[in-house]
Amino acid sequence: MADERKPTSLEELDARVTAAQAAHERQPGAKRAAGGGAPPPSGLGIAARIGTELVAAVAVGVGVGYGLDLWFGTKPWLMVVFFFLGSATGMYNVYRASASMGRRDHGDGT
Repeated sequence: MADERKPTSLEELDARVTAAQAAHERQPGAKRAAGGGAPPPSGLGIAARIGTELVAAVAVGVGVGYGLDLWFGTKPWLMVVFFFLGSATGMYNVYRASASMGRRDHGDGT
């Protein structure tokens, strides 16, 4: 095997990695990605999250109430109670989601 190559040293590897990182940071949009954060969510993404939070909480509340009504034979009282609990929970989740949007750092340095 006359074509055996000597393995690269760690210093050479470190130099190549540093050069690749420097080239990546020079690319447009690299500062936002280098911060480790995801890009800010779009309006459609926010609306989908809020709608899903509300609908899921109400659906879980109604499902739990319906299941307990079948189990205890109290139809429809527990479903009504859990509908209101699910609605309140959904509104609280929407409030938390919208309140956390104001605290997000959008990468503008402030």
